[in-house]
Amino acid sequence: MDIQEPPRQVPPGQIKIENALRTLLEQKDFNSITTAEIARTSGVNEALIYRYFKDKRGLLHQVLAKDLKRFVHQIRVEIDRRNGALEKLRLMIRLHFYYYAENRIFAKILLLEVRNYPAYYESETYKIVQDYSKMILKIIQTGVRNGEIKQHIDPHPIRQAILGGIEHMCLPGVIFGGHIPADQYADDLFEIIAKGIANKSATA
Repeated sequence: MDIQEPPRQVPPGQIKIENALRTLLEQKDFNSITTAEIARTSGVNEALIYRYFKDKRGLLHQVLAKDLKRFVHQIRVEIDRRNGALEKLRLMIRLHFYYYAENRIFAKILLLEVRNYPAYYESETYKIVQDYSKMILKIIQTGVRNGEIKQHIDPHPIRQAILGGIEHMCLPGVIFGGHIPADQYADDLFEIIAKGIANKSATA
């Protein structure tokens, strides 16, 4: 019989540090936040930041990785309940918009704070993003095989159009703290994408 190890207990100090960074990111950009500020906000010794995360950017990636895992899990659970590639894509787009609209620190870290650094593309967070991207590609490829999506269009640019559309539509709201109308954006983007990729028989 296999014996599973119990989940690792996260030290309270680590949780306080992660929450402190989230709080500070509501007020300023990552580069202007110091480890001393994080320590003061969290109420723990500054040395613990280096003990748990190695450095400030390691802390940023840890916070993002936790949010990414939650984000991908929620979307995966919901779309697995739907039938048909187009319906899965419709729901995925809607949930993606909602997650950015309701989790601004997550959106800020992912869209603004990590991508300009080469180390991001070797990080755990980037691997999670890749897995999510592969999940979307698989849905599109399934849609091609079952006749919902046109066969002559490469699935890769379809995926990029979806992800790029979501990010560019949300970016002003993330940068300036404005409203992100998730329902409207999701309906508009899906209609644009679906009209381009769907076989007529699939939407009849």
